[in-house]
Amino acid sequence: MARDYAARCPVSPVRNTWLVAAAAILLTAQGNTAQKVRVEEELEAYPTASVDLRCEFIDGGGRTKLTQVSWIWEPIDGQRDNIAVFHPTYGQSFPNPAFRDRVIFLHRTLENPSIRISNLKMSDAGRYTCEYATYPSGNEQGTTTLTMLAKPKNSAKVVTVQAGTKSVVVAQCEAADGKPAATIKWLASVGGNHSTSTTNGPDGTVTVRSEYRLVPTPADDGREVTCVVDQRTQERSWVHPVKLSVEYPPSVSIEGYDNNWYVGRSDVVLVCTANANPEPTTVTWTAVSGPLPDTVVVDGNKLTVRKVDDAVNTTFICEVKNKHGASKHQITTVVIEALEDPSSAGVVAGAVIGSLLALLLVIALIAVLLTRSRRQQRRGYPSSGDSIATGSGGSNGTDYGNKARLLFSGSGNNSKNGTGANNNGPMYTYREGCDATGTLTEKANDFHHHHLHHPSAVNAPSAHDILLSGEIDEGERRKFDLDDSMEDEEERYDRFGGIGEGGDVLPPTYHVRRGHGEEGEMDVYLDDDMESQRDGSVISRTAIYV
Repeated sequence: MARDYAARCPVSPVRNTWLVAAAAILLTAQGNTAQKVRVEEELEAYPTASVDLRCEFIDGGGRTKLTQVSWIWEPIDGQRDNIAVFHPTYGQSFPNPAFRDRVIFLHRTLENPSIRISNLKMSDAGRYTCEYATYPSGNEQGTTTLTMLAKPKNSAKVVTVQAGTKSVVVAQCEAADGKPAATIKWLASVGGNHSTSTTNGPDGTVTVRSEYRLVPTPADDGREVTCVVDQRTQERSWVHPVKLSVEYPPSVSIEGYDNNWYVGRSDVVLVCTANANPEPTTVTWTAVSGPLPDTVVVDGNKLTVRKVDDAVNTTFICEVKNKHGASKHQITTVVIEALEDPSSAGVVAGAVIGSLLALLLVIALIAVLLTRSRRQQRRGYPSSGDSIATGSGGSNGTDYGNKARLLFSGSGNNSKNGTGANNNGPMYTYREGCDATGTLTEKANDFHHHHLHHPSAVNAPSAHDILLSGEIDEGERRKFDLDDSMEDEEERYDRFGGIGEGGDVLPPTYHVRRGHGEEGEMDVYLDDDMESQRDGSVISRTAIYV
């Protein structure tokens, strides 16, 4: 549109030149004014503090003559109050009584007439103009805007309410006398809403209030809501949680009954538990059957039955009251007959368990002893108290003590395969007496003659001959007897017997046989220590204790 106007009404070159010159003069004048009076454009201050308003006159050419300087306060538009004047001849003056005792000149010169205002008030906010009276240019000035700030006084509190069905204020938060105005918000886990209001103070401050509302229930009692305040003068947000206080009448329950009130039971307790706000004022115990039994003792919310009997076979009632109402709860106790004395049950159980453990210990001990005895009998060891008496080949029946050792001396080397020489040499008997002395004597082979399985075994004294001779008593003989269970082993070993040279039957190295001869004697006894010979005799690799 402006382009169209220019096209229709072109500006002459002379007129355009005058417009440019006028604009340049105006900018120069504004630049000169800004440079002549130097001030700060805006300052912030707090109540009770101090502020310095700086002002300086700058004259680049030195052609301006300064007459005096004045500070003018403008609290609102259209109102100008002179608060400080300085004249190089007449000195300083403070015409406004509100600033008279709080304003001073810092340098007391026309070139730098800066002032300081102390003990600031919120009402001191406004525009402060430093104005010079000069010659020949007239008045020169610069303006500073002073903004008064105020930190709010923050607070939050809970409002105690009664549980109900209507929305009510349960918490309040306030940021009072702040400038600029604060903002308030709420953080809460309960359902609700809030409302905010502001109030302006006479000194320019603002008070902000916020209320949190909800429909209170007993479950809301003790829950937290948090007030958060933000304002320009605060370095960080102000955060304050509050716990809700919702009052409600009591809810009652009775605990402690275990359905095991038997006759004779002692010191059973019922506890009346109440959930209420505020705390219950009274707790009362009663019984449906009438007065409480004599065995019942009441202590506050506890009812103790010293000894259970038929009198407490009734219904107990607990009633609790607070300022908002009363509530009660009841429980029916059933008394049963005692089946056994509970005090002796533990003793009886302990006795039974102890008896079983003792019996098991005795059985284990007997088993160990029997096992050891059987092993000794199978090995053929004599007992520690047995003695050996000589027979017809002995020395007049002399007792040689606990041990008698028989040594066989053959005429050749022994061999496991039965190829050794005959055992027809002398037999030596070593007997150890009770006096710890032993003698080694040669004993003739005068045992009774017995035939072995093969006809070639003649005139050869064998271990069988020795063991079955008359020199061993009946007690020692029994130690060499074998169980009937060994008969199966005999048959198994017989199947593995070999034929030696000349048709001799070679019994195995471990050949145990029980015979049933005419005399009822044992045919052959071979221990793992005995070795059979070709002639049917046996020799011992080591000594034999009999």
